[in-house]
Amino acid sequence: MNVEFRTDPASYRHWRLEFDGPVATLTMDVDEQGGLVGGYELKLNSYDLGVDIELYDAVQRLRFEHPEVRAVVLTSAKDKIFSAGANIRMLAASEHGWKVNFCKFTNETRNGMEDASANSGQVWIAACNGTASGGGYELALACDHVMLVDDRSSTVSLPELPLLGVLPGTGGLTRVVDKRRVRRDRADYFATRAEGIGGRRAVEWGLIDEAVPRTRWSEGVAARATEIAARSARPAGETAGIELTPLPKERSESAIAYRYVEATLDPQRGCAEITVTGPAAPPGELTADFWTLAMTRELDDLILDLRTNEPLLGTWVLRTKGDPAAVLAHDDFLLGLPDDWRANEVVLYLKRTLKRLDVTSRSLLALIEPGSCFAGSLFELALAADRSYMLDGVFEDEDPSAEPATVTVGDMNRGPLPMGNDLTRLATRFGGEAPEVSDKPLDARAADEKGLITFAPDDIDWADEVRIAIEERASFSPDALTGLEANYRFAGPETIETKIFGRLSAWQNWIFNRPNASGPSGALRRFGTGQRAAFDRKRV
Repeated sequence: MNVEFRTDPASYRHWRLEFDGPVATLTMDVDEQGGLVGGYELKLNSYDLGVDIELYDAVQRLRFEHPEVRAVVLTSAKDKIFSAGANIRMLAASEHGWKVNFCKFTNETRNGMEDASANSGQVWIAACNGTASGGGYELALACDHVMLVDDRSSTVSLPELPLLGVLPGTGGLTRVVDKRRVRRDRADYFATRAEGIGGRRAVEWGLIDEAVPRTRWSEGVAARATEIAARSARPAGETAGIELTPLPKERSESAIAYRYVEATLDPQRGCAEITVTGPAAPPGELTADFWTLAMTRELDDLILDLRTNEPLLGTWVLRTKGDPAAVLAHDDFLLGLPDDWRANEVVLYLKRTLKRLDVTSRSLLALIEPGSCFAGSLFELALAADRSYMLDGVFEDEDPSAEPATVTVGDMNRGPLPMGNDLTRLATRFGGEAPEVSDKPLDARAADEKGLITFAPDDIDWADEVRIAIEERASFSPDALTGLEANYRFAGPETIETKIFGRLSAWQNWIFNRPNASGPSGALRRFGTGQRAAFDRKRV
């Protein structure tokens, strides 16, 4: 089964979007029989990947299509339950890779909610009208303001450790202590208490921002949303958004094609060859057809498609083609509109998509050849790669009159598109401090001297060096490569984001795979059966 990430509000099965001036309400109402794979019921607003795909789409549409929205209330349609988190039956039945990728996508969506609050003036409020447990509380943690109904029964909890033998794998532990600043001794107690904490103690400990009596719940949520919307930095008076029109896509067993992005799938070599085409015309109106936005939407969908549906394609080969000057013109156009919310959203979306590439457990090789356009925003693809190969000269047998390949550092490479470590990819490449590089196009030798590429083979050695790199990657342990890449890609300072994804790759990857969680007698498999888990008591 190929998972499809394209959707729209008319197709949602699990969410409802409603609008009241500057306040939007996103209501979670999960269809119990609407599981993406089947074989489990999504009870108590528990969720699977299908629920999260719709949530991701809603987050995107709120940012692009609804400039009037300054606050988003996230709540539940279920009585006395906000969300029970990730569906346990789904997790227990899923293959290891599915579990980890599910956690990764879920957290990327929550990062997008936090990014909207921080950078778009679209502040998220969790209105927990009932218990929020596990991933349900993690969903609330992604919001800037957390409200919990105070009815002596509703709590917030992270019960994964005592009940399932795993951890809150989509940022729960990290957000409790690093975002909400809960004291570590209190956090330790909280994460081992399956029933959770509510009421005044939850407020006192910083687990939530306010507990509201059920008799004043509706008016309390409405008042808080109105107050937060009034404080929002989102530009007032905007009425026309950018409609995210359906994304054209053609998919077969051997290829995936969009307008500006295409991929050739090669199972024999274990790789996907991805080509991004630059703009063919000068920058125009900021609509869904604007090149940067259209290309980013396509790249985003391709990354998710390949990551979920093609796990055996362990190496992604990145190419570009087009006019470097045209790419830079689109970059300059966007950066020249600092007060235009639409331009801001396009750049922020590109930032999030490149971050998605950074945390993808695939080997990334960039090939810089004549006719490529690794400039500005597209040069970020080469900087994101684990290695880059740039042809010194031209392919004599193909077109000896062609112009040699160049790379160009632009303003997009100097700040607007940071990685999860809050550094640019250029600075990360050099251990924290970006070198002085002019805006002029650099040929292979100049780029090599500046340290902007890995190797600069000539026409004679090119084919062999590229072939060996791909074959070598396919011969290594995929697990070891994932660990290698996750470490090297995030040199520099630690942030909440790098902690979450680093620990997702390490702790959760390991813990999910251990018999104590996933074995026949493990906690995940025995949950709900009435049998206690049988743990191997050795501490590792």
